[in-house]
Amino acid sequence: MEIKNYSSSTSGFILLGLSSNPQLQKPLFAVFFTMYLVTIVGNILIILAIHSDSRLHTPMYFFLSSLSFMDICFTTVIVPKMLINLLSETKAISYVGCLVQMYFFLAFGNTDSYLLASMAIDRLVAICNPFHYNVVMNPQRCLLMLLGSCTISHLHSVLGVLLISHQSFCASHTIKHFFCDTQPVLKLSCSDTSPIQIVLMTETLAVILTPFLCILFSYLRIVISVLRIPTAARKRKAFSTCGSHLTVVTLFYGSIIYVYFRPLSMYSVVKDRVATVMYTVVTPMLNPFIYSLRNKDMKRGLGKLRDRIYS
Repeated sequence: MEIKNYSSSTSGFILLGLSSNPQLQKPLFAVFFTMYLVTIVGNILIILAIHSDSRLHTPMYFFLSSLSFMDICFTTVIVPKMLINLLSETKAISYVGCLVQMYFFLAFGNTDSYLLASMAIDRLVAICNPFHYNVVMNPQRCLLMLLGSCTISHLHSVLGVLLISHQSFCASHTIKHFFCDTQPVLKLSCSDTSPIQIVLMTETLAVILTPFLCILFSYLRIVISVLRIPTAARKRKAFSTCGSHLTVVTLFYGSIIYVYFRPLSMYSVVKDRVATVMYTVVTPMLNPFIYSLRNKDMKRGLGKLRDRIYS
């Protein structure tokens, strides 16, 4: 009789991390600790600047401050544990801790994508229907869009974690990743993962592609409207309001599509970890710079915040 060695649900996992080379652990800790601090400080400054300047109390900056808050939560779910493991010999995470990390990673990550879609809708209304902007993008509707983004994302997380929690895991507990993501955790399952892969792929496709298609549709409408503007100066001004958002969308969705929209058999440890670092660490760190360096209103808001701090 064949005996299968399954792990108990309480035995936990080992996170392999970004590299198993002992000589790289401290340098990697220094790099990612610095990036984490920049992410936290940069996004907090964006939130404070928006809330302290009444001229920034508009739908676009409401969504931007919400995105900054979600970016703080998103990276905090992953990076602190990764930093601890870089200085630890065991690199362990409990079974429950792994599922909790997976839940909040999916919830905050998907909320980010829906907020990016909300920001695209805001730009669409501002450029294509400016005379009705205040009516369409009223505070109540913006709040509903935010609450809807959070609700859909958390429901998606509940489904994903429930499906994975019913899997049986083999003797190997080593997750070849720096956090508990669905694909590397499923790689350890002794159960037949085909049904869960189909469900997760279908549901993830719906949850992630919905805001992505919304962004594509919004920018298609924006491009058509801007091309009808007679003067080149007004065209540049219209496109400039979308440049920062498009940059963030490209970084965020480019890496997500590469990681998640492939069969489990095509999962590549090194390439997927690099791509995951892009949207879990690099993009949240760059967002404050992307949205502030080319935005005169944000520069003014940050300048006023600096004057208040040093006055």
